[in-house]
Amino acid sequence: MTAPATTPPPLHLVLGDEELLVERAVYAALDAARLADATADLTRVRVSDLTAPVLAELVSPSLFSEGRVIVLESAHDIGQDIADAVLAYIAQPADGIVLVVVHSGGGRSKAAKSLPSALKKAGAVVTECAKISKPAEREAFVRNEVRKAGGRIDAAGVVALIDAVGSDLRELASASAQLVADSGGNVDEAAVRTYHTGRADVTGFMVAEKAVAGDRAAALESVRWAQQIGVPHVLVADALADAVRTIARVSAAGRGNPNQMAGELGMPPWKIRKAQGQSRGWSAGGLAEAMRVAARVNAEVKGAAASPDYAIERAVLDIAAARERR
Repeated sequence: MTAPATTPPPLHLVLGDEELLVERAVYAALDAARLADATADLTRVRVSDLTAPVLAELVSPSLFSEGRVIVLESAHDIGQDIADAVLAYIAQPADGIVLVVVHSGGGRSKAAKSLPSALKKAGAVVTECAKISKPAEREAFVRNEVRKAGGRIDAAGVVALIDAVGSDLRELASASAQLVADSGGNVDEAAVRTYHTGRADVTGFMVAEKAVAGDRAAALESVRWAQQIGVPHVLVADALADAVRTIARVSAAGRGNPNQMAGELGMPPWKIRKAQGQSRGWSAGGLAEAMRVAARVNAEVKGAAASPDYAIERAVLDIAAARERR
């Protein structure tokens, strides 16, 4: 028999709890194994369901030496007996077996907490899959997804896509790839708006953006579209409040480098940069009035107004008028 051209790493540590990244890391290990043996199969098991004899059976070489990828999931729940069994195995791993240990990085027991260090020391290939929660990390994720799909995206396009799709990584990844295919590879704000018009969150964002810009006609048009497709009134009210509040906070902080101001304000640089541009048309008195309007409409759409539709329309007009106040 001819030796395989590629020998896959026998041990992987997938560290973190971002589901999409964890899933990708597991299948990357499987793909690597299948470069050596196209018939390699995948077996997934939670460590809480394991016993030492079952683990021994899973990692034992098969009679015909077929490749196998064994995934131990939720290893942060591992007990001492299974941890000992895992460490005993990786000291003498079997040919053709790839062991993938998925661990959140935490754990209650001493065995669970110490397992990642022991696996790293044993030479595991480590894939970091920490939760993506910061805006800057999400932006970087979108840029990377577009790049992987063979396209390019500018800063405004990143902002628009996150506003349009939300924070779910699977949806962002899917939307990024689709936009690259639909736009010919060059993704900008216009492309995002073209392919994502009608989403509830996009409509709320669009209403707020037009209102704080003082564009009454465009803001009312967006409001009517939101009403037609059934966007919740609370979502539009929240978008208005967030837009006004952001401009007020950025204005109060003064001019500066958005990257340096991000930590102080707790906002991503792109949001600060955008608010700096929007704030140029606002006075302090106008912002104070807009914030009162935002607070009023928030109460109105939650039951204080007889007609939430009218409350939203009035708020949009009042915010646009506040921008002209000097």
